[in-house]
Amino acid sequence: MLSRVANSIYWMCRYVERAENVARFISVNLNLLLDMPDEMGRQWEPLVMITGDQEFFDDKYDAYSKEAVISFLTFDRFYLNSIVSCLGMARENARSIREIISSEMWEHINTFYLELKDESAVKMAMEDPHRFYKIIQMRSHLFTGLLDSTMSHGEAWNFARVGMMLERADKTSRILDVKYFMLLPQLELVNTPVDNIQWTAVLKSASAFEMFRKEHHLITPQVVASFLIFDKNFPRSIRHCINKALISLQRIMNGTQNEKSGRYNAEKQLGRLASDLEYNDIDDVMEEGMHEYLDRLQIRINEIDKSVGTTFFNTKHLFETTNQEQ
Repeated sequence: MLSRVANSIYWMCRYVERAENVARFISVNLNLLLDMPDEMGRQWEPLVMITGDQEFFDDKYDAYSKEAVISFLTFDRFYLNSIVSCLGMARENARSIREIISSEMWEHINTFYLELKDESAVKMAMEDPHRFYKIIQMRSHLFTGLLDSTMSHGEAWNFARVGMMLERADKTSRILDVKYFMLLPQLELVNTPVDNIQWTAVLKSASAFEMFRKEHHLITPQVVASFLIFDKNFPRSIRHCINKALISLQRIMNGTQNEKSGRYNAEKQLGRLASDLEYNDIDDVMEEGMHEYLDRLQIRINEIDKSVGTTFFNTKHLFETTNQEQ
């Protein structure tokens, strides 16, 4: 497979997954406001914290209002991680590899993007945001379903899965990090109904609430964090995503090693992270510190992404920002 093709498939799926996660965060925050009115004006700021792009937001907007955050995260064409930007880049990647993906996938991503950039989409997002972001999530799920059901599960499909799983693991770590360290402004609210509502929102951000309650009766910070990091069966847990990404990468490598890749060997780095997640538990995380652990985890996922680019796409990472990086 040409490195250009593999790169386009990898990023096409990362961008669709990223767009879905942004829609998911906003949708859950809207539901959270029904239980916790935003009297302090702080409920929208964590959504920008999750992206890590607060500085870019502050340069363009005066306050973290509902309208400003929705506009920034959904429709800002100059912000590379907005939903419309992610879908636009996913569409361009899909267009360049139309001979590789199925016609159903291309038609869906093309229609998805064109409808989102229409002026009526902005009106709907502001007037009926609950319905608007639910539609985005469902269309993203449909794209994933089309990927699995209309595309041969060969090398191209495995590159798509690696991109999707790395993106999903990164976003799960970010919602945990923001909640644990930033979302609760007052220490005295810990273990109160307010805290429980917020941890429920974290579970819902990962579509994990029902599956969590099937296994656990009480919602506590440690149990929620353990479920979202270490559960081996839940499809959005970090451990599950990393394991699935490793399986797909091993199928691509087919037992070969790229000697020239040196320390950028993606399979080695991904395997080490999978092993750490296999043998660590929540007590190890708490001993290190939740924020410190998640921050280190995000750095490792970013390094794996760089290694995938170096090993398979012939890209050199000189620490400058490109339109293919977060």
